[in-house]
Amino acid sequence: MKVIEYNSNSHLLIKKRLEADAFPADKLRLVREIVEKVRGGGDRALRELTLKFDGVKIRDFSVNSSELRSAGRLLTPELRETFRRVEDNIQRYYSLTLNESWREKRGDGMTWGEMVNPIEKVGVYIPGGKAPLISSVFMSVVPARLAGVPRIVLVTPPRSDGSINPYTLAAAKYLGVREIYKCGGAQAIAALAFGTRSIPKVDKIVGPGNIYVTLAKKEVFGYVDIDGLAGPSEIAILADGKANDRYIAADLLAQAEHGEGGYSILITTSKKLIDRVDKEVKRMLIRLDRKQILNRTLNKSTFLIKVKSIRDGIELLNQIAPEHLEIMTADPEQVVSRIKNAGAIFLGKFSPVAAGDYVAGPSHVLPTGGSARFFSPLSVTDFQKKSSIINYTRRSLKNDLPVLKTIAELEGLDGHLLSATIRVNPISSD
Repeated sequence: MKVIEYNSNSHLLIKKRLEADAFPADKLRLVREIVEKVRGGGDRALRELTLKFDGVKIRDFSVNSSELRSAGRLLTPELRETFRRVEDNIQRYYSLTLNESWREKRGDGMTWGEMVNPIEKVGVYIPGGKAPLISSVFMSVVPARLAGVPRIVLVTPPRSDGSINPYTLAAAKYLGVREIYKCGGAQAIAALAFGTRSIPKVDKIVGPGNIYVTLAKKEVFGYVDIDGLAGPSEIAILADGKANDRYIAADLLAQAEHGEGGYSILITTSKKLIDRVDKEVKRMLIRLDRKQILNRTLNKSTFLIKVKSIRDGIELLNQIAPEHLEIMTADPEQVVSRIKNAGAIFLGKFSPVAAGDYVAGPSHVLPTGGSARFFSPLSVTDFQKKSSIINYTRRSLKNDLPVLKTIAELEGLDGHLLSATIRVNPISSD
């Protein structure tokens, strides 16, 4: 772990270190090659790339009904109850944020409004790899289903034997997802964006992934919509000197479990807290299973930053725009009102990121790499689209005609003006 004293000279260095690997040029070139290969070669290219990157020969990408039935047998009463609790929390949270269609009539008779519809086909990416994110199935599928998306297509990388993690399948089956494909990485994103013989083209792609998945989503944006750039995971913790060092150490280690690519940061006004946290991390590390991954991540991308004031900490956080932010100060509510850029914010010492990852309700699919400056967390509204409604009467169009006429003449577009005046003042066809 790196200990840094924050000052006018170091803040740019800190920001540069955190942003250095956001979109590496060598990986971006590789991803572009993969995307173009799948776009031109379809299933054949997918099979070649799956063999190359996953070491698996795939004949049929689709998960069949027999595999789903086998996964369904894992749904014990206890697991069903766990899944029900998670589903219920997500559904309750997002039911408060659904967009709804509306209409309003002006005094002169003109009606305007918005018509809200679900996106028709959504692709959900679920990571496999070192830690298959079963929770991501819930965090992505439940909001889509609540929005009314009629077709949900799930892709996830195959394991070395060509199968999918059975608990990922069990979660998908529990939620009613039936269209599941054994395909991962940048090639899966390309397949969803352009379609192949096996995998359908979708309208939007959502879900977290590694740097290659994130860069692929960036590459195909415009051909399809994406939720954002949910790449390698991050945490920043803002703490005063009285914060619990054991809680902070545990949260830094929990974040480090995700592996390299993201970062873990403690920002505090207390050098004593930094020393205590450093000792606790080393003590707790001995008890955890993924020591090799944890040690690499702690050495490369964990920072303990001493600031002069909480105000300086807030300034730094707003520049970093972390994916996850924990606020462990005497008055978290007072601090959070000054946070402008963060994906998910956890207030107080009893709100670990792990609760947000698994059960709290808001989706854990969050903007990373500083993109919380302009992206938001995945939401039910990401699965909805709006159409504007405009309905004039002759009277209301006549009322707006002087404004329309002035602007049309300023722009020199007399055809625009004609299309309105002909309705208000009909002219003869002669």
